[in-house]
Amino acid sequence: MSLDFEKFVLAASTADLNEEPVAREHADAIEFRMDLTDEPLAALENYNGELPILATNRAVWEGGEWEEDDEERLAVLAEATGFDAVEAIDIELESILDGDAEAVVETARDRDVSVIASAHDFEGTPSRGEIASTLTEAAKHADVSKMAVTAESKKDTLALLAATEQVTAHGDTVATMAMGDPGSHTRAVAPVYGSKIGYAPVDAADATAPGQYDLETLSTLVSELSS
Repeated sequence: MSLDFEKFVLAASTADLNEEPVAREHADAIEFRMDLTDEPLAALENYNGELPILATNRAVWEGGEWEEDDEERLAVLAEATGFDAVEAIDIELESILDGDAEAVVETARDRDVSVIASAHDFEGTPSRGEIASTLTEAAKHADVSKMAVTAESKKDTLALLAATEQVTAHGDTVATMAMGDPGSHTRAVAPVYGSKIGYAPVDAADATAPGQYDLETLSTLVSELSS
């Protein structure tokens, strides 16, 4: 079964699937950060939670902590699609464009698992046109195109939100957010402009990206702004 992104999905980001019961009240899914745990496949095998899983196995070169062979990283992510609870996976757009992730995408498709193609800019925020171009390219290869930028000003956040609205209006499904303190509000505001996925840790102390709200806070903000 694939995760449905017709409606906004709030994912609780964690490396510990035992947090799932605590996340149920506010989250729609669990983003399982496989790269942050020692035995991710064993954790998936033992998972008996209620929330569907969005599996992410992030490479070091894209801000994650998987330091081993990239081919193995992608193979582990492909294997994760075999678990019933895994309804979506996140793959770096760069890996898709390089052809390295072709087998992972095909495996996910064969198993009716949604694919998110993601890009991260940890240095700054591209122009609105560049963001829109990246999102549009990612949408050609995945069910959801995701982009996270690093905001240094309000102008940066406006570029992100404008691109989100533009690509959504074109008919593509996107997930966008700005990292860093100046961009933290975009995690609550971007859904108003069309972003379909939000990420938050159950506990703010366990944030996996700069500027994340805790799960309960983001759930409340998105609900109030979208009503």
